[in-house]
Amino acid sequence: MRKIEVLANQVVQQIAAGEVVQRPASVVKELIENSLDADARRIELELEDAGCKLIAVRDDGIGMSADNAVLALERHATSKISSASDLLAIRTLGFRGEALPSIAAVSQFELITATKDALAGVRVITDGGSQLEVSPCQAVAGTWISVRNLFFNTPARFKFLKSKRTELRHITEVVTRMALVRPDVSFRAFNQGRELITTSGSGERKEVVELILGKGTFIPWLEIDTVTPVGSLSGYVAPPELARRSRNHQIIIINGRWVKSPLLLSAVETAFEPQLVRNCHPVFCLEL
Repeated sequence: MRKIEVLANQVVQQIAAGEVVQRPASVVKELIENSLDADARRIELELEDAGCKLIAVRDDGIGMSADNAVLALERHATSKISSASDLLAIRTLGFRGEALPSIAAVSQFELITATKDALAGVRVITDGGSQLEVSPCQAVAGTWISVRNLFFNTPARFKFLKSKRTELRHITEVVTRMALVRPDVSFRAFNQGRELITTSGSGERKEVVELILGKGTFIPWLEIDTVTPVGSLSGYVAPPELARRSRNHQIIIINGRWVKSPLLLSAVETAFEPQLVRNCHPVFCLEL
């Protein structure tokens, strides 16, 4: 039996990355959530090869100082909680401090960021989680992150990715659901220069529902807006005759988060059941 040894930090980071980064869509989700937590009102996503070659996210959020930008690439470093009691009142989308170091460990990673009043920004570069290269640079307020050649140093994991079409579909689902959750934020996403989605950020959820769930066709949406002792319920539901064969057009949002809830989906479908054609499912976006 071989003797026990402490793993090198870089190996630990690559192993830990598996908990956060399963596919390109995982990276997109983590980066967009960070942008939203940074109070961004405009988020742009650029992809090459469905995120396998490039994932770049730019936002107009509060940005980071040079010290914070470096610290953000340390495991378990976060601005979102400071004690165990904070876990009982999470108000942000991310809080573990694992996303950026995990993504950097399995990619060629670059971060450029600046705060609103800073005279200059900072650029941080790392190749597979290796030693950081930090330098000052010109930058506008906000953050730009580039993730190139995902899984370049873990080829076994790269082989588990599906086709480019499948990976792009997963990314598109992430972005569209984020856009539905946050209609007050403008989203723009491109793959190989081709537009995937653009929203105005007007704050009107119906506008985004019509764009994403309606696919540009006219739907006489039924608006839900009610308050009960349990909480408030709002959103939009399509008439029963416009039900679909799949559940891909069903969105549940709880306290500002898109969630998968078989219980709530079943409750909505049960209410619709007497009016639905067999094997069809209602179309809706509801926030509880």
